Amino acid sequence: MRRISFILTATYLFVACSGEGEKDKKNQETPVSEAFLKNVKTVSAVLKSQEEDLVLTGKVEYDPDRIVEYSPIINGVVTNTFFSLGDKVGRGQVLAYVKSMEVNSLKSEKASLQAELMTAKRELQSAESMHKDNMLSDTELAEARAKVRQASAELGRVNSDMQVTGTNSKGGFSITSPMSGYIVSKNIASGMSISPDSDPLFTVADLSQVWISANVYASNLQFVKEGMPVEMTSLSYPGEVFEGRVTHISQVFDSEERVLKARIVMANPELKFKPEMSMIIKLKNNTENMKVSVPVKALIFDENKDFVIVEESNHNFKIKEIKLLGHNEDTAYIASGISEGEKVVIKDQLLIYSHLKNK
Repeated sequence: MRRISFILTATYLFVACSGEGEKDKKNQETPVSEAFLKNVKTVSAVLKSQEEDLVLTGKVEYDPDRIVEYSPIINGVVTNTFFSLGDKVGRGQVLAYVKSMEVNSLKSEKASLQAELMTAKRELQSAESMHKDNMLSDTELAEARAKVRQASAELGRVNSDMQVTGTNSKGGFSITSPMSGYIVSKNIASGMSISPDSDPLFTVADLSQVWISANVYASNLQFVKEGMPVEMTSLSYPGEVFEGRVTHISQVFDSEERVLKARIVMANPELKFKPEMSMIIKLKNNTENMKVSVPVKALIFDENKDFVIVEESNHNFKIKEIKLLGHNEDTAYIASGISEGEKVVIKDQLLIYSHLKNK
């Protein structure tokens, strides 16, 4: 019933200006009433460089230059933790305490090296005095200086180890955050034993800048170039569009996904981009070839074919089948069927098409 009603409405709108015998049915031309013509709009087909939308999928990833994994360098047992997954932490903030026998060994070694260094310095002072009085050779003086340098280096190593572990007076050490950021992984709990062979205990990431990794299939590789502008959307923020630019394209296919990865570096001051968040990336595929183009809204798709309505002469319209090269949201590019300059109907074309088709 809907189809019959539509055709009757379309037929009512069209009023013949001459008899049926004067119509050229072969060319499908027909004059229309002046009242209907007031609503009909046309535009001329023009030559334009082809520009198509290319849509890729991707996800948010950490910037690897802004991420730190913490792994222990000595053995111990975790006594307390002071953070949770997702917490914001500052550089140097204490995240956990660890009890360790090795800390006591470091303290003993430090005390021994301090005493050794003091002895080496006294011997050097004596050697310098004797050398000045020609009572000691240059070689013996050089040996005394070498002992001081060696003892100082060993003490420096121990101090460095103790600084890294954050030792305290209770025979343990504090684990502190190596940078400011967010805890994005956690593998530590009270009572857990840790060692240099353990997996990273936690990961801190600076999320103020992230990477968007887009999947580029082999068929699309020729269209994706470094420096191309992109528009990105996410289901997490409906209706919001983020603009960026392709900064790098990998030269090696991902062995599992069989795609190349295109990288888009994005500032993330409001932390809207979360690692592993899915993204839709839209690029513009531009070519230098000039093609006949019309607005997408002029197209009529029927019986698996594309058509447009062309105003061939004043008040006379004709259906023309076309072959598409491609299209984007606004413009369709035509391979054949119409030529530059032809007037294509962009309003009420469906009514005209229905009337002409059912004559």
